[in-house]
Amino acid sequence: MSTTLDLARPKAAATAEPLNLSGLTRARIAAALVEAGVAPAAQARMRAGQIWGWTQHHGVTDFAAMSNIAKETRAALADHFVLDRPQIVERQQSVDGTTKWLIRFAPGIEAETVFIPEVGGGTGALCVSSQVGCTLNCTFCHTGTQALVRNLTAAEIVAQVQVARDDLGEWRAAPGQRRLTNVVFMGMGEPLYNLDSVAEALDIVSDDQGIAISRRRVTVSTSGVVPKLTELGERTNAMLAISLHAVTDELRDVLVPINKAYPIADLLAGIRAYPGLSNARRVTFEYVMLKGVNDSPAEARALVRLLASIPAKINLIPFNPWPGSPYECSSGNRIHAFADIVNAAGYASPIRTPRGRDILAACGQLKSESEKVRASARRGTATGG
Repeated sequence: MSTTLDLARPKAAATAEPLNLSGLTRARIAAALVEAGVAPAAQARMRAGQIWGWTQHHGVTDFAAMSNIAKETRAALADHFVLDRPQIVERQQSVDGTTKWLIRFAPGIEAETVFIPEVGGGTGALCVSSQVGCTLNCTFCHTGTQALVRNLTAAEIVAQVQVARDDLGEWRAAPGQRRLTNVVFMGMGEPLYNLDSVAEALDIVSDDQGIAISRRRVTVSTSGVVPKLTELGERTNAMLAISLHAVTDELRDVLVPINKAYPIADLLAGIRAYPGLSNARRVTFEYVMLKGVNDSPAEARALVRLLASIPAKINLIPFNPWPGSPYECSSGNRIHAFADIVNAAGYASPIRTPRGRDILAACGQLKSESEKVRASARRGTATGG
Protein backbone atom coordinates (compact mmCIF):
# COMPACT_ATOMS: atom_id res chain seq x y z
CA MET A 1 0.00 0.00 0.00
CA SER A 2 1.56 3.27 -1.05
CA THR A 3 0.78 6.84 -0.09
CA THR A 4 1.13 9.75 -2.45
CA LEU A 5 1.89 13.08 -0.85
CA ASP A 6 0.46 16.21 -2.44
CA LEU A 7 3.20 18.75 -2.00
CA ALA A 8 1.48 21.48 -3.98
CA ARG A 9 0.97 24.72 -2.10
CA PRO A 10 -2.61 24.83 -0.76
CA LYS A 11 -4.83 27.42 -2.39
CA ALA A 12 -5.56 30.42 -0.24
CA ALA A 13 -9.15 30.68 0.89
CA ALA A 14 -11.13 33.26 -0.97
CA THR A 15 -11.30 36.49 1.01
CA ALA A 16 -14.75 37.95 1.30
CA GLU A 17 -15.18 41.55 0.21
CA PRO A 18 -15.60 43.87 3.23
CA LEU A 19 -19.19 44.96 3.74
CA ASN A 20 -20.03 48.47 2.57
CA LEU A 21 -22.00 50.25 5.31
CA SER A 22 -22.60 53.42 3.33
CA GLY A 23 -26.16 52.74 2.15
CA LEU A 24 -27.49 50.43 4.85
CA THR A 25 -30.27 50.95 7.37
CA ARG A 26 -29.42 51.40 11.05
CA ALA A 27 -30.67 47.88 11.77
CA ARG A 28 -28.47 46.33 9.10
CA ILE A 29 -25.46 48.28 10.32
CA ALA A 30 -26.08 47.17 13.92
CA ALA A 31 -26.37 43.51 12.91
CA ALA A 32 -23.13 43.75 10.91
CA LEU A 33 -21.27 45.30 13.86
CA VAL A 34 -22.33 42.47 16.17
CA GLU A 35 -21.50 39.77 13.62
CA ALA A 36 -18.03 41.22 13.04
CA GLY A 37 -17.39 41.56 16.77
CA VAL A 38 -16.84 45.30 16.47
CA ALA A 39 -19.59 46.13 18.97
CA PRO A 40 -21.45 44.05 21.55
CA ALA A 41 -25.18 43.71 21.11
CA ALA A 42 -25.84 46.18 23.94
CA GLN A 43 -23.90 48.92 22.13
CA ALA A 44 -24.60 48.06 18.51
CA ARG A 45 -27.71 50.20 18.14
CA MET A 46 -25.97 53.27 19.52
CA ARG A 47 -22.89 52.71 17.40
CA ALA A 48 -24.99 52.13 14.28
CA GLY A 49 -26.74 55.44 14.92
CA GLN A 50 -23.39 57.23 15.02
CA ILE A 51 -22.23 55.64 11.77
CA TRP A 52 -25.60 56.40 10.17
CA GLY A 53 -25.32 60.08 11.09
CA TRP A 54 -21.87 60.39 9.57
CA THR A 55 -22.72 58.55 6.36
CA GLN A 56 -26.28 59.73 5.72
CA HIS A 57 -26.22 63.25 7.18
CA HIS A 58 -22.60 64.29 6.66
CA GLY A 59 -21.77 62.07 3.68
CA VAL A 60 -18.39 60.90 4.99
CA THR A 61 -16.59 58.04 3.29
CA ASP A 62 -13.80 57.54 5.84
CA PHE A 63 -14.20 56.10 9.33
CA ALA A 64 -11.32 58.33 10.49
CA ALA A 65 -13.63 61.35 10.12
CA MET A 66 -16.08 60.04 12.74
CA SER A 67 -14.82 62.18 15.59
CA ASN A 68 -17.38 61.05 18.18
CA ILE A 69 -16.24 57.41 17.91
CA ALA A 70 -13.16 56.21 19.80
CA LYS A 71 -9.98 55.87 17.73
CA GLU A 72 -9.67 52.15 18.49
CA THR A 73 -13.25 51.53 17.35
CA ARG A 74 -12.68 53.52 14.17
CA ALA A 75 -9.68 51.33 13.42
CA ALA A 76 -11.74 48.19 14.01
CA LEU A 77 -14.46 49.50 11.71
CA ALA A 78 -11.87 50.16 8.99
CA ASP A 79 -10.54 46.62 9.40
CA HIS A 80 -13.96 45.05 8.75
CA PHE A 81 -15.96 47.49 6.64
CA VAL A 82 -15.79 50.13 3.92
CA LEU A 83 -17.76 53.27 3.06
CA ASP A 84 -17.26 53.17 -0.68
CA ARG A 85 -19.14 55.00 -3.39
CA PRO A 86 -19.79 53.15 -6.64
CA GLN A 87 -17.59 53.98 -9.62
CA ILE A 88 -18.65 56.89 -11.80
CA VAL A 89 -17.92 55.57 -15.28
CA GLU A 90 -18.99 58.74 -17.03
CA ARG A 91 -20.29 62.17 -16.08
CA GLN A 92 -22.00 64.28 -18.72
CA GLN A 93 -23.18 67.86 -18.47
CA SER A 94 -25.93 69.18 -20.72
CA VAL A 95 -26.00 72.70 -22.10
CA ASP A 96 -29.13 73.25 -19.97
CA GLY A 97 -27.42 72.29 -16.71
CA THR A 98 -28.70 68.72 -16.51
CA THR A 99 -26.09 66.27 -15.20
CA LYS A 100 -26.04 62.55 -15.99
CA TRP A 101 -23.88 59.96 -14.28
CA LEU A 102 -23.28 56.43 -15.54
CA ILE A 103 -22.63 54.51 -12.33
CA ARG A 104 -21.00 51.08 -12.05
CA PHE A 105 -22.09 49.18 -8.94
CA ALA A 106 -20.29 45.95 -9.83
CA PRO A 107 -18.75 44.42 -12.97
CA GLY A 108 -21.43 44.54 -15.66
CA ILE A 109 -23.89 46.30 -13.34
CA GLU A 110 -24.38 49.88 -14.51
CA ALA A 111 -27.24 52.35 -14.39
CA GLU A 112 -27.80 56.00 -15.17
CA THR A 113 -28.85 58.74 -12.76
CA VAL A 114 -29.83 62.28 -13.78
CA PHE A 115 -30.02 65.55 -11.87
CA ILE A 116 -32.48 67.98 -13.45
CA PRO A 117 -32.25 71.54 -12.13
CA GLU A 118 -35.37 73.65 -12.25
CA VAL A 119 -35.43 76.34 -14.90
CA GLY A 120 -34.22 79.47 -13.12
CA GLY A 121 -32.30 77.50 -10.49
CA GLY A 122 -33.06 77.04 -6.82
CA THR A 123 -34.28 73.46 -6.72
CA GLY A 124 -34.02 70.30 -8.74
CA ALA A 125 -34.96 66.63 -8.99
CA LEU A 126 -32.78 63.55 -9.07
CA CYS A 127 -34.05 60.84 -11.39
CA VAL A 128 -32.90 57.50 -9.98
CA SER A 129 -32.91 54.00 -11.44
CA SER A 130 -34.32 50.96 -9.67
CA GLN A 131 -33.14 48.28 -12.10
CA VAL A 132 -30.35 47.74 -14.60
CA GLY A 133 -32.28 47.45 -17.84
CA CYS A 134 -36.02 46.81 -17.97
CA THR A 135 -38.52 44.07 -18.81
CA LEU A 136 -41.41 46.25 -19.98
CA ASN A 137 -40.35 46.96 -23.58
CA CYS A 138 -42.33 50.19 -23.91
CA THR A 139 -41.85 50.99 -27.57
CA PHE A 140 -41.15 54.71 -27.13
CA CYS A 141 -38.54 54.20 -24.39
CA HIS A 142 -34.81 53.75 -24.95
CA THR A 143 -34.37 51.90 -21.66
CA GLY A 144 -36.82 49.29 -22.88
CA THR A 145 -34.33 48.23 -25.55
CA GLN A 146 -31.88 47.07 -22.86
CA ALA A 147 -32.63 43.67 -21.36
CA LEU A 148 -33.01 43.43 -17.61
CA VAL A 149 -29.73 42.57 -15.90
CA ARG A 150 -30.92 42.65 -12.28
CA ASN A 151 -32.68 44.67 -9.62
CA LEU A 152 -30.66 47.28 -7.78
CA THR A 153 -30.33 46.87 -4.03
CA ALA A 154 -31.61 49.52 -1.64
CA ALA A 155 -28.01 50.54 -0.94
CA GLU A 156 -27.35 50.95 -4.67
CA ILE A 157 -30.40 53.16 -5.03
CA VAL A 158 -29.31 55.26 -2.04
CA ALA A 159 -25.82 55.47 -3.53
CA GLN A 160 -27.23 57.34 -6.51
CA VAL A 161 -28.45 60.08 -4.17
CA GLN A 162 -25.12 60.10 -2.37
CA VAL A 163 -23.19 60.42 -5.65
CA ALA A 164 -25.34 63.39 -6.63
CA ARG A 165 -24.88 65.05 -3.23
CA ASP A 166 -21.12 64.53 -3.53
CA ASP A 167 -21.00 66.07 -6.99
CA LEU A 168 -23.26 68.98 -6.09
CA GLY A 169 -21.29 69.62 -2.88
CA GLU A 170 -24.45 69.68 -0.77
CA TRP A 171 -23.63 67.61 2.32
CA ARG A 172 -22.78 70.70 4.35
CA ALA A 173 -25.44 72.93 2.81
CA ALA A 174 -28.42 73.98 4.92
CA PRO A 175 -31.73 72.42 3.76
CA GLY A 176 -32.92 75.69 2.24
CA GLN A 177 -29.73 76.04 0.23
CA ARG A 178 -29.76 72.65 -1.48
CA ARG A 179 -30.56 72.21 -5.13
CA LEU A 180 -31.35 68.50 -4.83
CA THR A 181 -34.79 68.76 -3.26
CA ASN A 182 -36.79 66.01 -4.98
CA VAL A 183 -36.25 62.38 -5.94
CA VAL A 184 -38.17 60.71 -8.74
CA PHE A 185 -38.07 56.98 -9.46
CA MET A 186 -38.30 57.55 -13.19
CA GLY A 187 -34.94 56.21 -14.30
CA MET A 188 -34.11 52.76 -15.59
CA GLY A 189 -36.49 49.94 -14.67
CA GLU A 190 -39.95 49.42 -13.22
CA PRO A 191 -39.85 50.36 -9.50
CA LEU A 192 -42.79 48.15 -8.53
CA TYR A 193 -40.93 45.08 -9.77
CA ASN A 194 -38.30 45.93 -7.15
CA LEU A 195 -40.58 47.25 -4.44
CA ASP A 196 -38.67 45.88 -1.43
CA SER A 197 -35.50 47.72 -2.40
CA VAL A 198 -37.38 50.86 -3.45
CA ALA A 199 -39.26 51.00 -0.14
CA GLU A 200 -36.11 50.47 1.93
CA ALA A 201 -34.19 53.07 -0.07
CA LEU A 202 -37.04 55.54 0.35
CA ASP A 203 -36.99 54.97 4.12
CA ILE A 204 -33.28 55.81 4.17
CA VAL A 205 -33.47 58.84 1.88
CA SER A 206 -36.44 60.37 3.72
CA ASP A 207 -35.13 59.84 7.26
CA ASP A 208 -34.99 63.27 8.89
CA GLN A 209 -31.70 62.44 10.62
CA GLY A 210 -30.03 61.57 7.34
CA ILE A 211 -30.48 62.75 3.76
CA ALA A 212 -33.88 64.09 4.86
CA ILE A 213 -35.78 64.42 1.59
CA SER A 214 -39.46 64.52 2.52
CA ARG A 215 -41.70 61.71 1.27
CA ARG A 216 -43.89 64.44 -0.20
CA ARG A 217 -40.94 65.19 -2.46
CA VAL A 218 -40.42 61.59 -3.58
CA THR A 219 -42.39 60.34 -6.57
CA VAL A 220 -42.51 56.73 -7.73
CA SER A 221 -43.48 56.25 -11.37
CA THR A 222 -44.94 52.96 -12.56
CA SER A 223 -46.17 51.70 -15.90
CA GLY A 224 -49.05 50.06 -14.08
CA VAL A 225 -48.19 47.04 -11.94
CA VAL A 226 -51.69 47.13 -10.48
CA PRO A 227 -51.33 44.44 -7.76
CA LYS A 228 -48.49 46.42 -6.16
CA LEU A 229 -50.11 49.87 -6.10
CA THR A 230 -51.73 49.64 -2.68
CA GLU A 231 -48.60 48.10 -1.18
CA LEU A 232 -46.52 50.94 -2.61
CA GLY A 233 -48.76 53.53 -0.94
CA GLU A 234 -48.93 51.72 2.38
CA ARG A 235 -45.19 51.05 2.61
CA THR A 236 -43.79 54.30 1.27
CA ASN A 237 -46.42 57.06 1.38
CA ALA A 238 -44.74 58.28 -1.81
CA MET A 239 -46.33 60.44 -4.44
CA LEU A 240 -47.59 58.35 -7.36
CA ALA A 241 -46.99 58.83 -11.07
CA ILE A 242 -48.48 56.67 -13.80
CA SER A 243 -46.88 56.18 -17.21
CA LEU A 244 -50.15 56.24 -19.19
CA HIS A 245 -49.51 57.49 -22.76
CA ALA A 246 -52.75 56.24 -24.33
CA VAL A 247 -56.50 56.36 -23.74
CA THR A 248 -57.45 53.02 -25.33
CA ASP A 249 -56.30 49.51 -24.52
CA GLU A 250 -55.64 48.89 -28.20
CA LEU A 251 -52.98 51.62 -28.38
CA ARG A 252 -51.62 51.18 -24.87
CA ASP A 253 -51.05 47.47 -25.56
CA VAL A 254 -48.54 48.63 -28.18
CA LEU A 255 -46.95 51.57 -26.35
CA VAL A 256 -46.92 50.04 -22.86
CA PRO A 257 -47.20 46.26 -23.26
CA ILE A 258 -47.84 45.63 -19.55
CA ASN A 259 -51.32 46.93 -20.37
CA LYS A 260 -52.12 43.47 -21.76
CA ALA A 261 -51.88 42.14 -18.20
CA TYR A 262 -53.39 45.17 -16.45
CA PRO A 263 -55.70 47.05 -18.83
CA ILE A 264 -56.70 50.66 -18.35
CA ALA A 265 -59.92 49.97 -16.41
CA ASP A 266 -58.02 47.84 -13.87
CA LEU A 267 -55.26 50.43 -13.65
CA LEU A 268 -57.68 53.27 -12.93
CA ALA A 269 -59.46 51.20 -10.28
CA GLY A 270 -56.11 50.59 -8.58
CA ILE A 271 -55.26 54.28 -8.73
CA ARG A 272 -58.58 55.30 -7.18
CA ALA A 273 -57.77 52.99 -4.26
CA TYR A 274 -54.24 54.37 -3.78
CA PRO A 275 -53.70 55.17 -0.08
CA GLY A 276 -53.80 58.88 0.68
CA LEU A 277 -54.97 59.98 -2.76
CA SER A 278 -56.62 63.40 -2.45
CA ASN A 279 -56.58 66.88 -3.94
CA ALA A 280 -53.54 67.55 -1.78
CA ARG A 281 -51.84 64.35 -2.97
CA ARG A 282 -52.75 64.07 -6.61
CA VAL A 283 -51.55 61.32 -8.90
CA THR A 284 -49.46 62.48 -11.86
CA PHE A 285 -50.27 60.97 -15.23
CA GLU A 286 -47.38 61.01 -17.69
CA TYR A 287 -48.38 61.26 -21.33
CA VAL A 288 -45.66 61.28 -23.99
CA MET A 289 -46.67 63.18 -27.10
CA LEU A 290 -46.15 61.06 -30.23
CA LYS A 291 -46.81 62.60 -33.62
CA GLY A 292 -49.88 61.09 -35.27
CA VAL A 293 -50.12 58.36 -32.63
CA ASN A 294 -51.81 59.69 -29.46
CA ASP A 295 -51.96 63.48 -29.87
CA SER A 296 -55.36 64.25 -31.41
CA PRO A 297 -57.99 66.55 -29.86
CA ALA A 298 -60.32 63.54 -29.66
CA GLU A 299 -57.76 61.72 -27.51
CA ALA A 300 -57.39 64.77 -25.28
CA ARG A 301 -61.14 64.78 -24.66
CA ALA A 302 -61.10 61.01 -24.07
CA LEU A 303 -58.30 61.46 -21.53
CA VAL A 304 -60.40 63.96 -19.60
CA ARG A 305 -63.34 61.54 -19.52
CA LEU A 306 -61.07 58.68 -18.49
CA LEU A 307 -59.69 60.50 -15.46
CA ALA A 308 -63.00 61.87 -14.20
CA SER A 309 -63.13 62.00 -10.37
CA ILE A 310 -59.42 61.18 -9.97
CA PRO A 311 -57.39 63.96 -8.27
CA ALA A 312 -54.77 64.31 -10.94
CA LYS A 313 -52.18 66.33 -12.77
CA ILE A 314 -51.29 65.45 -16.36
CA ASN A 315 -47.72 65.94 -17.50
CA LEU A 316 -47.47 66.23 -21.27
CA ILE A 317 -44.01 65.06 -22.32
CA PRO A 318 -42.66 65.97 -25.75
CA PHE A 319 -41.18 62.75 -27.12
CA ASN A 320 -37.41 62.67 -26.71
CA PRO A 321 -35.82 60.92 -29.70
CA TRP A 322 -33.12 58.28 -29.39
CA PRO A 323 -31.11 56.34 -31.99
CA GLY A 324 -33.41 54.02 -33.92
CA SER A 325 -36.61 55.19 -32.26
CA PRO A 326 -39.73 54.58 -34.37
CA TYR A 327 -41.58 57.74 -33.29
CA GLU A 328 -41.47 61.49 -33.79
CA CYS A 329 -42.42 64.24 -31.38
CA SER A 330 -45.73 65.99 -31.86
CA SER A 331 -45.53 69.57 -33.09
CA GLY A 332 -45.61 72.41 -30.59
CA ASN A 333 -48.99 73.54 -31.87
CA ARG A 334 -50.40 70.03 -31.48
CA ILE A 335 -49.10 69.72 -27.93
CA HIS A 336 -50.49 73.11 -26.89
CA ALA A 337 -53.88 72.33 -28.44
CA PHE A 338 -53.96 69.06 -26.47
CA ALA A 339 -53.01 70.90 -23.27
CA ASP A 340 -55.70 73.54 -23.81
CA ILE A 341 -58.41 70.86 -23.88
CA VAL A 342 -57.13 69.21 -20.71
CA ASN A 343 -56.67 72.52 -18.90
CA ALA A 344 -60.18 73.64 -19.85
CA ALA A 345 -61.52 70.54 -18.12
CA GLY A 346 -59.92 71.66 -14.86
CA TYR A 347 -56.76 69.57 -14.86
CA ALA A 348 -53.31 71.08 -14.48
CA SER A 349 -51.54 70.05 -17.64
CA PRO A 350 -47.99 71.38 -17.77
CA ILE A 351 -45.90 70.70 -20.85
CA ARG A 352 -42.60 69.34 -19.64
CA THR A 353 -39.60 71.24 -20.93
CA PRO A 354 -37.19 68.69 -22.47
CA ARG A 355 -33.97 68.64 -20.44
CA GLY A 356 -30.69 66.94 -21.21
CA ARG A 357 -31.59 65.82 -24.74
CA ASP A 358 -28.06 66.53 -25.97
CA ILE A 359 -26.63 63.91 -23.57
CA LEU A 360 -29.52 61.41 -23.85
CA ALA A 361 -30.59 62.26 -20.30
CA ALA A 362 -34.20 63.22 -21.03
CA CYS A 363 -37.29 61.20 -20.19
CA GLY A 364 -37.22 57.84 -21.97
CA GLN A 365 -33.61 58.16 -23.14
CA LEU A 366 -31.69 56.44 -20.33
CA LYS A 367 -29.62 53.39 -21.12
CA SER A 368 -26.22 52.06 -20.09
CA GLU A 369 -24.45 53.56 -23.09
CA SER A 370 -21.06 52.19 -22.09
CA GLU A 371 -22.28 48.67 -22.88
CA LYS A 372 -22.81 49.64 -26.49
CA VAL A 373 -19.47 51.46 -26.64
CA ARG A 374 -17.59 48.46 -25.26
CA ALA A 375 -19.39 46.07 -27.58
CA SER A 376 -18.53 48.28 -30.54
CA ALA A 377 -14.89 48.43 -29.47
CA ARG A 378 -14.75 44.65 -29.10
CA ARG A 379 -16.18 44.18 -32.58
CA GLY A 380 -13.66 46.66 -33.99
CA THR A 381 -10.78 44.83 -32.29
CA ALA A 382 -12.01 41.44 -33.51
CA THR A 383 -12.23 42.59 -37.10
CA GLY A 384 -9.14 44.73 -37.01
CA GLY A 385 -11.24 47.74 -38.02
